[in-house]
Amino acid sequence: MTGPAPAPDPRPQLRPLRVGNASGFYGDRFDAMREMLTGGPLDVLTGDYLAELTMLILGRDRLKNPAGGYARTFLRQLEECLGLAHEGGVRIVANAGGLNPAGLADAVRELAGRLGIPVRVAHVEGDDLTARHPGPGNLAAHAYLGGGGIAVCLREGADVVVTGRVTDAALVTGPAAAHFGWAPDAHDRLAGAVVAGHVLECGTQATGGNYAFFTEHDPARLHHPGFPVAELHEDGTSVITKHDGTGGVVDLGTVTAQLLYETSGARYAGPDVTARLDTVRLTQEGPDRVRIDGVRGEAPPPTLKVGLNRLGGFRNEVVFVLTGLDIGAKAAFVRAQLEAALAGAKSRPAEVRWELVRTDRPDAPTEETASALLRLVVRDPDQEAVGRTIGAAAVELALGSYPGFHVLAPPGKGAPYGVFEDVYVPQAEVEHVAVLHDGRRVRVAPAAGTLVPEPAEEPPLPEPLPAGLPVRRAPLGLVAGARSGDKGGNANVGVWVRTDDAWRWLAHTLTTDRFRELLPETAESTVVRHVLPTLRALNFVVEGILGEGVAAQHRFDPQAKALGEWLRSRHLDIPEVLL
Repeated sequence: MTGPAPAPDPRPQLRPLRVGNASGFYGDRFDAMREMLTGGPLDVLTGDYLAELTMLILGRDRLKNPAGGYARTFLRQLEECLGLAHEGGVRIVANAGGLNPAGLADAVRELAGRLGIPVRVAHVEGDDLTARHPGPGNLAAHAYLGGGGIAVCLREGADVVVTGRVTDAALVTGPAAAHFGWAPDAHDRLAGAVVAGHVLECGTQATGGNYAFFTEHDPARLHHPGFPVAELHEDGTSVITKHDGTGGVVDLGTVTAQLLYETSGARYAGPDVTARLDTVRLTQEGPDRVRIDGVRGEAPPPTLKVGLNRLGGFRNEVVFVLTGLDIGAKAAFVRAQLEAALAGAKSRPAEVRWELVRTDRPDAPTEETASALLRLVVRDPDQEAVGRTIGAAAVELALGSYPGFHVLAPPGKGAPYGVFEDVYVPQAEVEHVAVLHDGRRVRVAPAAGTLVPEPAEEPPLPEPLPAGLPVRRAPLGLVAGARSGDKGGNANVGVWVRTDDAWRWLAHTLTTDRFRELLPETAESTVVRHVLPTLRALNFVVEGILGEGVAAQHRFDPQAKALGEWLRSRHLDIPEVLL
């Protein structure tokens, strides 16, 4: 016998919320806002304008003009598109407020009045903790807020919501919580929105941009990829797609790549919820439609991350061009000359770094391909030490050094560089406030239930492939995709494969030791591996490889954007059945 049928859910089922993205960084495609508003139906259009480096740039902007400190591009986009959004009933949510969300909200109101468009503008504040973190060179200290303030603004009728520093995913969790009426303890549903928001946040990286397997698609389709859209459902599931007729591609690979971007372990902690990335399930639902479900959530941590940006000193660089024969000897010769000159200088730079980049080839058909680059980078708290001192030492060698001496550009006076670090403060110490369109101020309560995230237990690995299979020496990238990025001074490299057999091989082959062997620059770093079986993926976090963050330009690729592609180019023994 079967039991009685379950009672129907008495709650009305709310329609899905269609959220699009029109910006992945400050400087992204200007026309994207118009494209998204005219390309298909939307309920909410988001824009992510902030990054660690952007906060430093806006901090310097605010020093010059206290009324500035926000993303001015956003205003210019609204001048073209605010009418379109109003006519289509699309609400706009963006973190373009940067260091001055109140100032941007006022500027949007002024713009709307000038254009004669009746929109209600609200903003979120409370993230600015700069006054609590004084210090020499400190430009900005901002807490990463969640989506609660955005949700309050939208529930109270705002058409445009601008914020300062919120998590990238908050641009989606806020509208979703407002639309579906989720309570703060709806952890699974909020976690689903966090995952969808993480896929959307970098714009066209989810629709074929910067994609490891781009050669598998028609190049014309990827030349101008459309921006992504998430269809969010009340149960926290979503479908990632894009407007019909736009370029790009949305498939399991593009979504997986973005899911792995700038993450670490299985627990993806944020102020709204801790999302379990090891529960994410992806399904290709149709052309350019990938369903995300199964996401589990846990209570958020009791603290908020605070990003500190300060001026670290001054930086300069000189690139010597070495052409033809005896490249190594030429590099050693000029390096010894310059080091001797600096030793006798009044102010030798505190940090001097050399790197020889062998771009030359023998019997080259052009002078450029016959040349290598010797890169000198210097840093010091004193601008003169990296400007006048290094400039004089390099220029004075012009007629008395190696044969063929020249540099790519004469050394300048030295430019300031920034340093990023993060600290954590209790949620209750941050006053998260929604400032409504009518001027009312609503304080957003911190999470009532919190949980300190612990490292997830290592999941069991799949059975390895049978021993003794024929192998071929080949690049890892023939079977694996990768996406890499930065988090402060750390880099992450997410690696994934597309078949179960490839996963059986990758999970046992690409250990942290093998990772260090393949990328010798990481040999002295702490490398942590995280296993994500439902994505057939490994995520490696390389601690400290980026020094003091992207603004410090510690290495050739300061944001580790291409670290994953370097890994894919490295050769190892791969079973022939996978090739």
